[in-house]
Amino acid sequence: MILSVYNSYYSGYLMVHFIGEEPDGEQVYFSYSKDGLYWKDLNTGMPVLKSDLGEKGVRDPFIVRSPKEGKFYLIATDLRLASGKGWTVAVEEGSRDIIVWETADLVNWSSPWAVTLGVSYAGCVWAPETIYDKVNDEFLVYWASATKEPHEQVRKQKIYCARTRDFRSFSASEKYIERENNIIDTTIIENNGTYYRYSKDETTKNIMVEQGASLDRDAFTNLSAPALEALLGVEGPQIYKFNDREEWCLIVDHFAEEKGYLPLITSDLESGEFQILPESSFDLGITRKRHGGILPITAEESSRLLKAFGNTVNV
Repeated sequence: MILSVYNSYYSGYLMVHFIGEEPDGEQVYFSYSKDGLYWKDLNTGMPVLKSDLGEKGVRDPFIVRSPKEGKFYLIATDLRLASGKGWTVAVEEGSRDIIVWETADLVNWSSPWAVTLGVSYAGCVWAPETIYDKVNDEFLVYWASATKEPHEQVRKQKIYCARTRDFRSFSASEKYIERENNIIDTTIIENNGTYYRYSKDETTKNIMVEQGASLDRDAFTNLSAPALEALLGVEGPQIYKFNDREEWCLIVDHFAEEKGYLPLITSDLESGEFQILPESSFDLGITRKRHGGILPITAEESSRLLKAFGNTVNV
C-alpha cells in the first residue's frame, strides 16, 4: 500500500517495533492506536513474532500491505545485540540477510524465512523497508549496508535496493543512495505523485529529506526541513498519514535521550515544515517503542487484532 490519499476505509493503526537490547527485546512487538497518537501495547507487552533464524533476533521491523494479494509482508533486520557481539562486529561482520513473515489477516503468521540481500562486501543489512511501485507493479525494498569499495579507505553506510513481487525472489541488489556522509534508516511515502524520502544522516545524527517524481535513484532532490535538521540525536524515521485528515505524522526514535519515539506533525509534505508535539499530545504506551513501522488498518482488521492480542486493553 502507498500511504497517500485520505481514505476513511482505514480506522486504526498497527505499529510493529522492537523494544531494546534486553533478552527478548529484539523481536517483533505489536501496538495499536485508534487515532495515530495514543498507543497501547498488544499481547500484554510480549513479542508477537520471534525469529529463530540467523542471529535469532530482529530489529527495525516494517510491515506493508500487498495491494493485489490480500496479504501483508513484514520484514526486519537480522540482528541481536543482546548476544553480546557489539556494534563494531554488527557493522563490519553482520548478517547480510533480512527476515520475512507473511500473513493474510495480521493474526495468523507464516514461519519466518531469510533472504540474502546484502552485496558480497557488505558488513550488514539494516532497517529494510519497502514501498509498492505501482508503475512497475512490484515492491522496491531498500536498506542500509556498510560497504568498503575499492576507492574507499574505510566502510561507509549507504542505501541499497532490490525489487520483488513475492519477497522470496529478488532482483540483483544495487546502490540506491550515497552521500558524502554515512546514511541509514531511509523511509519513503508518496503523496499526489511525489515521493518523499526521509533518512538518517549517520554522521550528523539528524534527519534529511528529499523529494522526487518517481522512485528512481536519480529522481530525488534535497528538500529543506529546518525543524528536522535542528533535531539531533534521532534515527529510525517513520511517516504515515492520519486516516481522518490531511495531516501526516513523522515519528523519530530519540535515541540520544533514550526517550523512544517522538512525533512531529505536518499538513504539507512539500513544505518540509514539521511541528514537534508536546508530550501531553501523545502517549506511546508502556513498552519503549524502538525503530519499527506503522500500518493503517480497517475496522475489521482492528477488531481481529484486538481479539487475538489485546481485546481487554482500553483503546
